[in-house]
Amino acid sequence: MRRRELLQGLSTLALSQMVLGCQSGSPNALQVYLLRNALPPQLLRQARRAMSDSPNLKVKADLSDLFQQLESWQQQAASASPPRLVSLGDYWLAPAIQQKLIQPLDLERSPRWSTLPSRWQDLVRRDRNGSLTDTGDLWGAPYRWGMTLLAYRRDKFKFLGWTPTDWSDLWRPELKNRFSLPDQAREVIGLTLKTLQQSYNAENPADLEALLPKLKSLDQQVKFYDSTHYLEPLIMGDAWAAVGWSADILPILKREPEIRVVAPASGTALWADLWVQSSQSDSGAINDWVDFWWKPEVAEALSQFTAALSPLLQDFSLPKSQLAPLLVDNAIFENSEFLTPLSEETRRQFQNLWQQMRLP
Repeated sequence: MRRRELLQGLSTLALSQMVLGCQSGSPNALQVYLLRNALPPQLLRQARRAMSDSPNLKVKADLSDLFQQLESWQQQAASASPPRLVSLGDYWLAPAIQQKLIQPLDLERSPRWSTLPSRWQDLVRRDRNGSLTDTGDLWGAPYRWGMTLLAYRRDKFKFLGWTPTDWSDLWRPELKNRFSLPDQAREVIGLTLKTLQQSYNAENPADLEALLPKLKSLDQQVKFYDSTHYLEPLIMGDAWAAVGWSADILPILKREPEIRVVAPASGTALWADLWVQSSQSDSGAINDWVDFWWKPEVAEALSQFTAALSPLLQDFSLPKSQLAPLLVDNAIFENSEFLTPLSEETRRQFQNLWQQMRLP
């Protein structure tokens, strides 16, 4: 899933490039491949200083580029290489395991692993097919997370006399041809399942008689589907609302005062970024890097100064800031879900529903 390329100011980008451009690590030092603008430059500097041999930091534009980097290493002839860590979205974890692009992390040796809530530990414990299991290896180290949000224009909704609070509002007649949806079957079918009190990861969704009619009526409501450039129409006022990812939406709130966001009351989809170890890696420096991002003071700074939260943040008590939409009521958080791997049959059902939904 091509989730997002973060939209941040030029000053932040320039500072980030300055930090990443000054590499002092040795050729055999840990290599860390990062998502552009995902982490504050100040924390990256601290992370490099905290390690005995400063890691070499490499920047990639988006999550698909990071996955392709893993694939390219596998295709190269076997040779000595430095240890490598890659930032990978949880959506990509199962295919990375299946294709043998990564190897398990020895996280249980980390003194901070036990401080991670069980929800995050369970997310990365997988079998060799990438499926969730209670007895599998640990394939990733979660370090930040976000969610799918509903963004809307305050100025447009002022005339309606209400503001959206849940997915069910997308079916209201006042919003016909006024909003966008991601061009993603799991997201769109998932939020529709939520309106039917079902899970994003429902097995055999085709057996739900109410689902396809609900999807077809949603298709008649939506203005367009887009997973990459959906914010521009919202900013210009051509769309009144948009369903999208927090890492895309939150950075624009300060410069677009008419845009507001809400975490739907019935629950939403969660995403997480993980540190994963390339299949060629073997180094204690890897655990040192992972442990740094789980330090309490680092977790708090990451949550306050980026468009994501640390998995160590569980009390949702940070001061009100641009992250306020993620500081949701515990009931919403508990009702929200990661998009976990589906069986082959369920995957086919999702795809068939997606195709039928969008037929004229």
